[in-house]
Amino acid sequence: MTDAILERFWTNARRAVPTLPEAVPEAWAIGATESQADELLALVLEGVKTGTAAAMQDLLADGEAVPKVGQASVILDGRDQPRAVIVTTAVEIVPFTEVSAEHARSEGEGDRTLAAWHEINEEFWREHGRGADGFSEDMLVVCERFRLMYAQWPHT
Repeated sequence: MTDAILERFWTNARRAVPTLPEAVPEAWAIGATESQADELLALVLEGVKTGTAAAMQDLLADGEAVPKVGQASVILDGRDQPRAVIVTTAVEIVPFTEVSAEHARSEGEGDRTLAAWHEINEEFWREHGRGADGFSEDMLVVCERFRLMYAQWPHT
């Protein structure tokens, strides 16, 4: 994705939602693969996915900050094209085993139960985790809730 594409997308988003900040926010895809990014973006666009989670150790390994309430983000599809704008509404940092059933449901994956969330995310972090410590049940998880503010699908 080029800066020009992102800037054009942000201009369109701000026209539609004038309360969005002037500065173009961070752009990122949910998931680690092209297919995950597209599947999870679809859940966001359908209004099913209103939450996501990151391993704190992965954020630290990547030099990324913990999201903040009120922060806008551009969500990319699997081909790194901007498709949606979300705004963070809540952030909680808890050990893996203390993620709530409510948060698991907000992520919209599988059958939306806590058991499914544990299974899906343990597998994800074992395969894609970037932190030096790998997966553990006491690893810290950054649970982010968000609201969809703008969507452009398909990209024009």
